[in-house]
Amino acid sequence: MERLYVIPLLTLTVAVATAHAEETTLDTAHQDLRLVPVAENLEQPWGVAILPGELFVLSERTGQIQTFYNGERQRVEGLPGLHVEGQGGLLDIAASPDYPDTGWLYFTYSSGSADSTATALARGRLAGDRLVEVEELFEQNRRSEPGPQAGSRLAWMEDDTLLMSIGDRGTPGRAQNTMDHAGSILRLDPQGLAPLDNPLLEEAGYLPRIYSWGHRHVLGLAVDQERGHVWAVEARPNGDDELIRVRPGANHGWPELTLGEDATTGGLLEDITKGTIFIEDDVIPPVHRFEENVSPSGLAVVNGEHYPHWQGNLLVGGLESEQLYRFEVNDGEVVEMEELLDEPLGPVREVRQGPDGYLYVLIGNENGTLYRLEPEA
Repeated sequence: MERLYVIPLLTLTVAVATAHAEETTLDTAHQDLRLVPVAENLEQPWGVAILPGELFVLSERTGQIQTFYNGERQRVEGLPGLHVEGQGGLLDIAASPDYPDTGWLYFTYSSGSADSTATALARGRLAGDRLVEVEELFEQNRRSEPGPQAGSRLAWMEDDTLLMSIGDRGTPGRAQNTMDHAGSILRLDPQGLAPLDNPLLEEAGYLPRIYSWGHRHVLGLAVDQERGHVWAVEARPNGDDELIRVRPGANHGWPELTLGEDATTGGLLEDITKGTIFIEDDVIPPVHRFEENVSPSGLAVVNGEHYPHWQGNLLVGGLESEQLYRFEVNDGEVVEMEELLDEPLGPVREVRQGPDGYLYVLIGNENGTLYRLEPEA
């Protein structure tokens, strides 16, 4: 097959961002850093794919993909039909591990209409200002009222299989139904099918793509490929948000295992008392519960050479707290946690490590900015 080279800017009309975010200095426990803006004026940003050559491909929940290259932006056409409402719309985006050879970009979105939607996965190739060869690879098996807890995050595993999170769609009990994709993390092959070694592939009563279940709304998902761990952050209603080490083929407890309240009814979930944890032998508790309302979103495992004292640490963003958190975890226990921002810059949507080894932080709603986290000179 002929190799497809991405040409980010040709003779096309481009728009230069006009507002300018400022650099922010971070005086952390181990090294001084700064947040440097690299892409600005984003409308409800959700995800970012960082491609070789400093080409940034950003998804906006409102239904646009924007590319930024050398300070210039370009809108990308060719997306499939999607429905934007509430927490649904265009969601995460990620480049395939073999992107230089194949050019595939994978993205999730709300497929459907004002009557009902489902979280779906598609892929396409970027050619100038268009996505080409777009194909839908997967759609969750049960549609829902548009808006609530659509998800979604993507993360590649070391064997080039793809993890994809789907929220409980506003109905907590669906997360315990293993014949429903809602409230789960899926594992897919590059064509969107269930890999033959999926943990529940041959188990009766389980959908074959399910990797783990019992999740409410995973908006941060990352794979520690050096250690073989999968990490997620999950928003629980009215606080008690969680950092989770995801176990294949396991139940992570929502809504049975919780300290939070039912956001739908405003009361405690049935048979659950605030401050009490009910743990079954086959339910995996979280590694950490936040004490304040965080609404965690965005998660990266730090392995870049630019952060020598953070190797293997986790960097987590907060939508509601507007904070960045660094975790050091050893043997399943948090041994150090640090809040990095002295002043809030806005809701943190995504945290991702690029192929250049730098960490990137996506911040904001109506006027979002993508920052690169650099060592202070």
